[in-house]
Amino acid sequence: MKPFVQIATRPEDDVALTERTAVLDFTGLSEDELLWARLDRDPFPALAAEDISGIILCGSPFTVSDPVETKSPEQIRAEAEIFRVLDQVIAHDIPFLGACYGIGTLGTHQGALIDKAFGEPLSAVEVTLTAAGRQDPLILEASLPETFTGLVGHKEAVNTLPEHATVLATGRTSPVQMFRVGTRQYATQFHPELDVPSIIERARAYRDHGYFSPDEMEEVFDALRGASADHAPQLLRAFATLFAR
Repeated sequence: MKPFVQIATRPEDDVALTERTAVLDFTGLSEDELLWARLDRDPFPALAAEDISGIILCGSPFTVSDPVETKSPEQIRAEAEIFRVLDQVIAHDIPFLGACYGIGTLGTHQGALIDKAFGEPLSAVEVTLTAAGRQDPLILEASLPETFTGLVGHKEAVNTLPEHATVLATGRTSPVQMFRVGTRQYATQFHPELDVPSIIERARAYRDHGYFSPDEMEEVFDALRGASADHAPQLLRAFATLFAR
């Protein structure tokens, strides 16, 4: 099998490693089957479209819609690399699945308006498939129910999508929870690479990044512990199964 590539943009080594482990677990891929590209510090590997099965882009402390003058050198470098990769993803129809930061980057690349109008605090939210979502091959492979729980925590979100994008899932606060462009380029607002224990661990690392009030952290965690969010990670296994070649 040709490998998949996991793109990471988390400067913190411990958080990046935890994310790596989660993606390996949920996709079912081995270390050799999932290359790891940390674009906050390194360029994307010299790989041609025919060398890989697909690309997975996970979340990030970066916010693509922030003014460029407020972005760190690491963020500017990572985004330049991601947009260069997305040029190739679209040109060569490479399977792509972006989570959270992935919806901002793929959306921006494709002409969506990404802003802070529909941000959501760290929480478990109801996600509902659209008619198009109920017929989508990746969602069918993942056996997602029409309504499921997604884990979120984001400052920016899709405000409007271009006409060529298809909304696959919606939410009450953030109306675009998943979309597709092309035939197999996907992005989710919720985190398919996280379950409840791992999002709590992630949130501890980012307690001062503005996703929730630090004074209310334990209350937020208690609310999350009462949620069941086992369906969304099935997207990762489905992505690896459907697009492996």
